[in-house]
Amino acid sequence: MTESNGFLYPSKWLSKASAGDRVSCELRMRIISGEIESGTILSENKLAADFAVSRSPIREALKILASENIIRLERMGAVVIGLSEKEIEEIYDVRLLIESFVFERIVKIDTNELIKELSKILEMMKVAIKYSDADEFSYQDVLFHETIIRAVNHSYILMIWNNLKPVMESFILLSMRKRFKEKYEDFTRIIKNHELYIEAIRTKDRDLMSKSLHDNFDDVQGKVEDLWISQQMLSKGVVQQND
Repeated sequence: MTESNGFLYPSKWLSKASAGDRVSCELRMRIISGEIESGTILSENKLAADFAVSRSPIREALKILASENIIRLERMGAVVIGLSEKEIEEIYDVRLLIESFVFERIVKIDTNELIKELSKILEMMKVAIKYSDADEFSYQDVLFHETIIRAVNHSYILMIWNNLKPVMESFILLSMRKRFKEKYEDFTRIIKNHELYIEAIRTKDRDLMSKSLHDNFDDVQGKVEDLWISQQMLSKGVVQQND
């Protein structure tokens, strides 16, 4: 699934982004989806022409992607490294560590406002499902978990989350688009998982918290496998992108 303009990354998410950020968001999506294969050499001049920008934003974008270890900078441009299945799983290992830690901190704070905020986000997720809007669902899904993390006001945990977020967000977008098309019935279970999160936070029940994390991250393992299979097929030319 691509936007009508041929871009994979949602343009509505880029209203305040710099030219370099716009390029990095789109290139990241193309690399993680497998549309740009590992080993591909990225030329600054060609990218500047493709994105209709100067070379300066291209250099900015390539530096960002190099810091995420999905490309390697060379003298004449950059080489795509991509993400392995192991690396995607490791990103979710870190997410699990973060969210487990945050749950322990949540036990010690007033969660009334947090529960209200999460309930609103959950309603937006349900609306996105009703209208088969994978991009909006993905946005609200990331926001749901980020809202929980922000609630404990831990600057270094938030820094780690923000470092993970761009790659994780791209991954979630791609996997949710695939699920809306092929496994729409899964969303009933995904909503139940998020309801369990809210109940665990409301009751401050550690067993319920453990179950909600377990259920959510078991579900994530399915997403990892789904995207990895589709990426492998795409790189072999089996899957065609739809306009």
